[in-house]
Amino acid sequence: MIDQITQFTKSWISNEMWVGLIGFSVIAFVGTLIAIPAILIRLPPDYFQNHHHRPWFANHHPAVRSLGLLFKNVAGIIFLLAGIAMLFLPGQGLLTMLLGILFIDFPGKHRLEQKLIQHPKILRTINTFREKAGKPPFTFT
Repeated sequence: MIDQITQFTKSWISNEMWVGLIGFSVIAFVGTLIAIPAILIRLPPDYFQNHHHRPWFANHHPAVRSLGLLFKNVAGIIFLLAGIAMLFLPGQGLLTMLLGILFIDFPGKHRLEQKLIQHPKILRTINTFREKAGKPPFTFT
């Protein structure tokens, strides 16, 4: 059975592609280990408490604002998809998904953020990062 799966994947994916995918996976894993704590540490402690619509690039030209919003949402989708993949692969899946959700704009975002961030394991992990960086823990209403 394993030989059949191996033969099937070799017929679709070359050895060079496997090396590239493995290399990308390692780079993405290391990148998320650095980027996720850095971003979560920079958020204010009341980010989830005083959550109101914060216009992004509000004081910029509409074209710059639109490109910024497009970039932010695309980055969020990439983080979300990477987080979903990391549920099955090595990596910080739930934290990566949370970061993706923080970037994406959609209805009901605030409720979903609250539900995810207040999960005991996630909150404990994030507040540990913040404590090591000398930042106060997140507060909620």
